[in-house]
Amino acid sequence: MVRTYTVETYGCQMNVHDSERISGLLDEAGYIPALPGVQADIVVFNTCAVRENADNKLYGNLSFLAPIKKANPHMQIAVGGCLAQKDQATIIKKAPYVDVVFGTHNVGSLPVLLERARIEEESQIEILESLEHFPSTLPARRFSAFSAWVSASVGCNNTCTFCIVPTLRGIEKDRDAVDIMREVRTLVDSGVIEITLLGQNVNAYGVDFGDRQAFAKLVTECGKVDGLERVRFMSPHPRDFTDDVIEAMALSPNAMPHLHMPLQSGSNRVLQEMRRSYRTDRYLGIIERVRAAIPNSQITTDIIVGFPGETEEDFQATLDICTEARFSAAYTYQYSKRPGTPAATMPDQVSAAVVGERYTRLHAHQERISHSVNLAAIGTRHQVLVTEHEGKHDAERARMSGRTEDFRLAHFSYTPELAARPGDVVEVAITDAASHFLIGDAVSLRRTRGGDAHAARTQERKAEPLLLGMPASRP
Repeated sequence: MVRTYTVETYGCQMNVHDSERISGLLDEAGYIPALPGVQADIVVFNTCAVRENADNKLYGNLSFLAPIKKANPHMQIAVGGCLAQKDQATIIKKAPYVDVVFGTHNVGSLPVLLERARIEEESQIEILESLEHFPSTLPARRFSAFSAWVSASVGCNNTCTFCIVPTLRGIEKDRDAVDIMREVRTLVDSGVIEITLLGQNVNAYGVDFGDRQAFAKLVTECGKVDGLERVRFMSPHPRDFTDDVIEAMALSPNAMPHLHMPLQSGSNRVLQEMRRSYRTDRYLGIIERVRAAIPNSQITTDIIVGFPGETEEDFQATLDICTEARFSAAYTYQYSKRPGTPAATMPDQVSAAVVGERYTRLHAHQERISHSVNLAAIGTRHQVLVTEHEGKHDAERARMSGRTEDFRLAHFSYTPELAARPGDVVEVAITDAASHFLIGDAVSLRRTRGGDAHAARTQERKAEPLLLGMPASRP
């Protein structure tokens, strides 16, 4: 009997991409995805350790599965990712019914560990302290037929005092550019029209082989790939962001006019305590140069509220930077104390009540800015790539959704002759806006290879019940 699986993912884009690899490995081992709403035989949690709520979410879900596992002893539970790398044996102590714990450096071991746990009827823990083989060699079940992640590097050499990721992901390891471009071209040949280059500090790419211009060269090379329509990257670090990258973005025809640049705080004093290696004048200077070279670009950011010692004056400086930078969106977080980081033992920890109040103020402040930025788009036209999870939005009212070139979400009305598939590109005239999205009307439709790839995958899904003898959903 064929066993089914499901993969639950917490955290960043790197984790999402790792989950594609986990799914690909399980496919290769002979398992199939579980139907939506049907309990899987194998449940894999790919975890995050950046914030405390990720821990709570994992252990809450494990507790939920405990009685299900007890009733079905053949069911298996695996925990991987950053929290597994951090907690290791603690997971088994808290949830002894977990079958496998694996870390960030040995995703490829999962099928063997599951089989070993089944045969030996004993929990398996395998945590490697460093990466032995770059995970790009592993099979992957991509979640999209037309948009893909491509890892340029893994790990991080920064020492931010609030972040535990370098401890869990290890030092930066860069892929060979030839290997990266080979993967990009293979993806494009399969119908992918959009790729996102990934790295914990993606624009530090090249540190392994001593080439400070390596990332700009990579963006430029992606610009030469026929059939690749959109290139994005995340997340860069202001310290390593150089003008040659801006030039590559401006000159590469498929580099999208969007930059996600984490700020974290608008206070120079707090940035110093965070050990962020830049100050606000450098940060704002980067944004100014990006907008000068790419006038239609949009900037998004990450901000932490309530870092230890943050005063009201420090917080006001963050509000002021948001006003000056006019981010189209900011992903805001309440500081979370992570054991093992320098910030966790710093004096003057900010109370939860103050952190919550500041977070609410920052959120409201950025909402107003985002709304203003989006209102300025009224009367313009954007090329919207229709996405799978947003493509069926409000079908009864003939509305679809997708992402603009500058990464804003756009909802648009269409007529029957302009009905797009996920992966197609629609020119949309913007007529209204809210803080989190644009609203408009479809003007023209361009069928793409990405839309063809999505349609082909949809047909494969329909055929799968016949091929496998039972339905199998794909993410």
